[in-house]
Amino acid sequence: MTTRSAPRRSRALRMAGGLTVAALALGACSSNGSDDTEKDSGSSSDGAKKVSGTVTVFAAASLKESFTELKKTFEKQHPGAKVTFNFGGSDALAASITNGAPADVFAAASPKTMKTVTDAGDAKGTPSTFVRNQLEIATLPGNPKKITNFEDLTKGGLKVALCAKEVPCGSAAQQVLDNEHLKLTPASYEQDVKGALTKVELKEVDASVVYTTDVKAAGGKVEGVEFPESRKAINDYPIAPLKSAPNADAASAWIDLVKSPQGQKALTEAGFLKP
Repeated sequence: MTTRSAPRRSRALRMAGGLTVAALALGACSSNGSDDTEKDSGSSSDGAKKVSGTVTVFAAASLKESFTELKKTFEKQHPGAKVTFNFGGSDALAASITNGAPADVFAAASPKTMKTVTDAGDAKGTPSTFVRNQLEIATLPGNPKKITNFEDLTKGGLKVALCAKEVPCGSAAQQVLDNEHLKLTPASYEQDVKGALTKVELKEVDASVVYTTDVKAAGGKVEGVEFPESRKAINDYPIAPLKSAPNADAASAWIDLVKSPQGQKALTEAGFLKP
C-alpha cells in the first residue's frame, strides 16, 4: 500500500505543478494583450491617430466650397472632431494670424500671403503647395456683352470688378495686365474673390476676373470665359499648420486629408489644378 501511494502522490504533484505553469502562462498572455490594447487606444482601426475637439482652418475664399465638402469627410473619419472655417482674402487672414488670431491651419491662395505668416514665425514647418488655381472671366449668363478675351475687358462701356491688388486673385489679374501691356480701371476692387463674383451675380458689373473654381461653384449664375493669358499667372496654394495651434493633432490630420488622394480628388473636381 505504502509503495503504491508514493508514485500516485508524485504524479499528483507533477500535474498540479503543470497546471500552475499553464495558469501563469495564460496570465502573462492576458497581461500582454491588455498592454497592447492600451498602446493601441490612441489609434483608430486603420492605424491613423485619433483626433478630437475643434480644428480651426483659415482658408482663402476660393476654397470655401471644396473645404466645406471635405469637412464632412473629416468629421466622419474623426467622430470626436469638428472643423470650423474662417474664409476670406488671404492677405487679411495672414494679418489676423500674425496679430494673434487663434487658428490651427492656414491655407493661402498664394506663396506671397503665406510668406507673411512664415516670416512672422507663425507657421510650423515648411508650407507645402496642395493645389493651384487659374483665372477666368465671369460674365452674366448668356454673356450679353459678348466678351471673348481678356483684352475685351479694357474696352470702354464695360463695368468690371477685380480683386484688390494685394489679394492673390487681384495680384494675378494685375500680372496679366502687365504682361499684356494693358490698362484697366475697374468699377470696383473687392477684398476677396467671392466679392468680385457676387458683383456679377447681382448684375452690378458686366464681368469680373475670378478663378475657374469660382465660376464652376456659381453654376448657372454666371458664365465663364477662359483666356490663354491666364496660364502665365497661375496661383500656387500653400498650406501649413500654425505654431500656436490649439489643436495640433487635428491640424495635422486635416492637412493629411487635404493632401490625400481623396482630398485631391475633391479639389480637382472643384476645378483646382494639381500641384
